[in-house]
Amino acid sequence: MIKSPRPFRRHNSNFRNQPAAMLQRGFTLVELVIGMVVLAIALTLLTGVLAPLHRDSGAIWLQVRSAELAQSLLSEVMARSFDENSSRSGSPLRCGETGAGSCAVSIPACPVSGMSAVTEEANRQDYDDVDDFHCLRADAATLTDWLGTSLASRYANYQLAINVSYDGVNAGAASNNLVKRITLNITAPDGTVLTFSALKGNW
Repeated sequence: MIKSPRPFRRHNSNFRNQPAAMLQRGFTLVELVIGMVVLAIALTLLTGVLAPLHRDSGAIWLQVRSAELAQSLLSEVMARSFDENSSRSGSPLRCGETGAGSCAVSIPACPVSGMSAVTEEANRQDYDDVDDFHCLRADAATLTDWLGTSLASRYANYQLAINVSYDGVNAGAASNNLVKRITLNITAPDGTVLTFSALKGNW
């Protein structure tokens, strides 16, 4: 019986002769250094992008707290009468009209410290018209609510200043003395000053 010849197989002697260490080759030192440099550059760029976002998020939170404080203070001011001589008993007469007391002729500029002459009451709990709040200034140490409760821990490093002025012309009223503008400046801990305002009409 004649046997078929075996098929010829060519063996790669070079592959068989390669050591195992060469077959499992890792990274070289140069490749590792290049990889570390690329990673460092990527992290630097990423940090440069994220850092401003972190800073801005903090500023937004301070602005929200400023708006919260402003809303509380303006609500307190707007709940008061237009003028010291405004009726508080439901009279149809407004200050400045015949049969009623005269409105404040003008509102003076704020002094360097303290309140102005239009603030008749000594205590904030007794303020009964918007003029009483003119030149009210407070920082974290003196900031209180209407009842006199300290807000220092809640609004640490915040400052505020209130200014009252006649502004009927810009508000579209027939007379400038018919509308008062209450301007409230809130200074946040980062130094940002936010201005809020409201109009109080003599009606």
